[in-house]
Amino acid sequence: MTPPGFVDIERAAERIAGHAHHTPVLTSTWFNRLIGAELFFKCENFQKVGAFKFRGACNAIAALPEAKGRSGIITHSSGNHGQAVALAARLNGYRAVVVMPDNSARVKIEAVREYGGEVVFCAPGNQTRHAAVEELIEKHGYEFIPPYNHPDIIAGQGTAAEELLEEVPDLDVIMAPVGGGGLLSGTAIAARHLSPGIRVIGAEPRNADDAARSFRSGRLEPASPEYTVADGLRATLGPLNLAVIRKEVDDIVTAPEEAIIREMRAVWERMKIVIEPSSAVPLAALTEHDLEISGRRIGIILTGGNVDLDALPW
Repeated sequence: MTPPGFVDIERAAERIAGHAHHTPVLTSTWFNRLIGAELFFKCENFQKVGAFKFRGACNAIAALPEAKGRSGIITHSSGNHGQAVALAARLNGYRAVVVMPDNSARVKIEAVREYGGEVVFCAPGNQTRHAAVEELIEKHGYEFIPPYNHPDIIAGQGTAAEELLEEVPDLDVIMAPVGGGGLLSGTAIAARHLSPGIRVIGAEPRNADDAARSFRSGRLEPASPEYTVADGLRATLGPLNLAVIRKEVDDIVTAPEEAIIREMRAVWERMKIVIEPSSAVPLAALTEHDLEISGRRIGIILTGGNVDLDALPW
């Protein structure tokens, strides 16, 4: 596989038009004062399925030859990608099977089912996820839609940054959380084309810093066994994503758990919108690092709002 280019992001935008929401960009005087910069929040928590993941899944499934789609769609996910695949498959009239770790958030398991997906549980861990998917593909002939390591997924995720930069074209910095790397790599491709001088920064939980380590070493580093409240960022980078990130991203910074929880709560309280912990990681990283952003214009992609309200982290 080869990474997508900006033309692929443009094609993705055409494919998902009429299906994905063009999400709003919000600002906050309170956060501007806190950070000492102008922040522009791309609110993918208002996206269908409550997360940016719908963009990539919608694009990848729409790009499939119909014969492959009719064989059924399968993926693995801790939640948001699974919901996105379930809905995108349903919109195309395809069956969807989602392999989920048995410790996934209840709200995300229920949402996958509500969108028409069949849930198959596995033990936590990337190896068990992949093994379960391979077994089901061998048995049923399903078409696999990966969560992040695929050109069509990357291109679809890149449409969020494309929309943000079309609405706010003079950003100095653009930030996105990074787990598997689909969003950050798509963001980087879009940003480099639309605003070549922009700084592209990824943000990651300190307890799940494999992307930051991989970015610096140039090879895929193993996931940390530590727990992070940002469950959507527990995935490890894909090789295609790492190649794009190493080429196009300026830095990946990390944030501790207490800062992630603090900024998630601050967004709820100050902006009156619901975001999940993964969405708060870039803000948390801004408060923990001196990134020389004083007075700059910074775009932040708020990735999702799927939270288990019975298990809030505060």
